[in-house]
Amino acid sequence: MHCPFCQHEDTRVIDSRVSEDGATIRRRRECEHCGERFNTFETAELKLPAVVKSDNRREAFDERKLRTSFHRALQKRPVASEQIDTAVRNVIDELRRSGEREMASLRIGELVMRELKKLDQVAYVRFASVYRSFEDVQAFREEIEKLERDLPALEGMQLPLLGEEPRSRGK
Repeated sequence: MHCPFCQHEDTRVIDSRVSEDGATIRRRRECEHCGERFNTFETAELKLPAVVKSDNRREAFDERKLRTSFHRALQKRPVASEQIDTAVRNVIDELRRSGEREMASLRIGELVMRELKKLDQVAYVRFASVYRSFEDVQAFREEIEKLERDLPALEGMQLPLLGEEPRSRGK
């Protein structure tokens, strides 16, 4: 590896450590020529499917866009960043497991909605309203009623929907 300081061709690894999630290796390196030290990070590069947009354009999958979608839906919601990271990782893992070379953006949106449904009901409805292009209040109401039917197991674990009394989390 070339030294980023003097461009010398020979650097040596001083220390290697695996990240907490086990997906990255951090290597501490030292330049043989100038003595400067720097870090490199090694990750496995796995091919994700190309995204097919609704107008049939194709573009490379972009994890930043996926993460931004989660952050917008979860803005000002009581969800830890670790939970968001896990949800993003779940969607990416599902894309990898699919083995497909291309995937419709609508299908990726469904994966995002599935993860949001587990995290936060309000964020789920927010995302669904944009994703499914709700036109009126009735569409919101129908989605909330569907959500309430689908999620009896999450009763008391999330903040309440529309006019319900707050319940303690974790009951």
